Amino acid sequence: MQDSLNVTIIQTHLAWENPIENRSHFDTLLKSLKDTHLVVLPEMFTTGFTMNAEQASEISEGETLAWLQQWAKRINAAITGSVAVNENGNYYNRLYFVYPDGSFKTYDKKHLFTLANEHHTYNAGKERLIVEYLGWKICPLVCYDLRFPVWARNTEDYDALIYVANWPKIRTHAWDTLLKARAIENISYCIGVNRIGLDGNGYEYVGHSAVYNTLGELVSSEELETDLLQTVTLEKSHINKTRSHLKFLQDRDAFTLK
Repeated sequence: MQDSLNVTIIQTHLAWENPIENRSHFDTLLKSLKDTHLVVLPEMFTTGFTMNAEQASEISEGETLAWLQQWAKRINAAITGSVAVNENGNYYNRLYFVYPDGSFKTYDKKHLFTLANEHHTYNAGKERLIVEYLGWKICPLVCYDLRFPVWARNTEDYDALIYVANWPKIRTHAWDTLLKARAIENISYCIGVNRIGLDGNGYEYVGHSAVYNTLGELVSSEELETDLLQTVTLEKSHINKTRSHLKFLQDRDAFTLK
C-alpha cells in the first residue's frame, strides 16, 4: 500500500483524427517521466473529440491499447485516458486504465454529450469503474460525466476521482467550478485533465487541468492554458484527516440508480 501516490497530468494539443501523430507526440512526453505512479492523458487522446467514429476509431484491443501497455511497463506506472473504439460495429468512448504489468480495465463513458450529438455516434456505458491500485481506490470518468454528481457519488469511499476531457474554452468556468465541487462533496482528490488547442471543428480548448484536494483546494499549478506536464503527490494522510474531522460521507443519503 502506498501512503502517497504520484500522479502525472499531461495537458497538450491533439492532432485531429491522427492517432499515429498523437502517439508519437506522447512518446516524446512520456520518455522524460520518472518517479510517477500514474499518468493521466486527455479524453480521446489519439484523435480529439471526433464524431467521425467509423474512420477514427480502432478495435477495442488495438494499436493504442498495445501502446499504452508498452509505456506502462516501460515507466513502471499505470496510464489512463480514453479512445474511440469499435467493438463489433458499436462505437464507444472508452477509457483504459492500464497497470504497470500490462493488465487493464475499461470504462465506457456513461453521459454522452448530446450538444455535439455524441449519443448518435457512440453507445453509452452502463457501469462505473472503481480501480484498486497500490492501495488506492480510484474512480475514472470522462468529460461530460463531470456535470452529473450522482454518477460520481462516493459510495465506495474511493480516494480519487479522475476526469479525462476535451472541455472547450467557452465553458471553462463550469469545468473549474465542478472539479472543485466533486472534490468537496466526495471528500476525495479530484483530478481533471483537459486538452489545449483547436480541434477539427474549430473549437478551442484552454486546458485548466488541475488537481484538487478533499477541501477543494488547488494542489497543482495555477490554471495554466499552455502545455503542461506536472507530477502531483496525493497523500492518504490528507484524506484520512479530512474524513476524520468532517464526517459528511457518513450522512449521505441512501438510494439506488435505475
